[in-house]
Amino acid sequence: MALATARVSMPKEVGKGDIVEIKTLIRHRMETGYRVDSVGKKIARHIVKLLTVTYDGEEIFRMDFTQGVAANPFVAFTTVATQTGELVFVWVDDKGEEVRVVKELTVA
Repeated sequence: MALATARVSMPKEVGKGDIVEIKTLIRHRMETGYRVDSVGKKIARHIVKLLTVTYDGEEIFRMDFTQGVAANPFVAFTTVATQTGELVFVWVDDKGEEVRVVKELTVA
């Protein structure tokens, strides 16, 4: 998954106690392991299996994926702004490779 790209959309600055909507998208084929190629050979499974998000070092979101998730999975969730801090997004595939995105959230 080293070539996968991920995007995170969220406000840069919010008020304390505001509900923050966060949207993520990772570009990944999400090969299920059920398809076959043009000569009938099984295509190996290769999916993103986990997304975790920490806010100022504390986990605020976790999602386990299965082979039933479409390619390029889009995930949206909310959190409450408590303090200025880093949000760290980590996607892990079933080969153990990871993609990491770090965003700063400023609480005014």
